[in-house]
Amino acid sequence: MRGRKPKPNVIKDLEGNPGKRRRVRENEPVPKGGVPECPEHLDGEARAEWFRTAKVLLEMKLLTTADRSALAAYCTAYSRWVEAERQVKKLGPIVKSPDKGFPMKSPYLVIADQALEIMRKFMVEFGLTPSSRSRIRVPADAEAADEFDLFIGAG
Repeated sequence: MRGRKPKPNVIKDLEGNPGKRRRVRENEPVPKGGVPECPEHLDGEARAEWFRTAKVLLEMKLLTTADRSALAAYCTAYSRWVEAERQVKKLGPIVKSPDKGFPMKSPYLVIADQALEIMRKFMVEFGLTPSSRSRIRVPADAEAADEFDLFIGAG
């Protein structure tokens, strides 16, 4: 398939259609809204990011139960990025190679960069970057915080 990825109808609705040029796709699957259950395998940093990001996505009315794996993958990448950045801060971006002692790029810097790239891709998909978010209009009657508060109380 060539060209841009098609946008889900929910994103089209949030962006609006001022020029009346966008066609709405018929029979698009609409997953159940709400907060998916946080996966057990996420570590502490990833879990904290899960709840922070889930709240934001709920407020934007962009989170559904179908998004569990994508959100978990984003949160895992976030956790790796945080840990790698801690190590870069501790050891520096240049370290000595173990065999000959020559200066080399820290392996943690490579991990941080890879995790950041994965995060960026997921953030664009979820509308969590300024440019992707600028195309979305959040409805004024967003009541998602109440649902999230119920979810937090259950967790």
